Amino acid sequence: MKLLTKITSAATFVTIFSISALTPQAQAHCEVPCGIYSDDTVFTDLHTHLSTIEKAMNQINTLSKDPAKNANQLIRWVNNKELHATKIQEIVSQYFLTQRIKTGEAKSDKNAYLLKLTQLHQMTVLAMKCKQTTDVANAQELHKVIDAFKASYQKK
Repeated sequence: MKLLTKITSAATFVTIFSISALTPQAQAHCEVPCGIYSDDTVFTDLHTHLSTIEKAMNQINTLSKDPAKNANQLIRWVNNKELHATKIQEIVSQYFLTQRIKTGEAKSDKNAYLLKLTQLHQMTVLAMKCKQTTDVANAQELHKVIDAFKASYQKK
């Protein structure tokens, strides 16, 4: 009977552990307006993610010259590049589109509002292109769009 109790307890533990391990966890920052994150920090983070993507692209291009020898490192750099591109997309959608760009701006200055939305869309598309290729030109263009968005975003 004690053995059956131990087996049942172990099975319950494994089930609870499995459920909690498979439950999606909150990534990045939530949508509670706590004021912890500043816009300047977020823009710095965007450029840091992008610098990591550029480095990954260069490493992938170099390691691809001998893919049989460098297969493991290639996989790691590709995964890293995709992770950081996804983080840029999450920042654009979770931080800027959800929290910072207000729909009321469309009423007061429709052109400025549309410019910001267009730039944010360009950022997500360029991040996607960074996932799909190792063309450093996509990353360089994304740097430019981030800077252009920052200028239009901070304009009063």
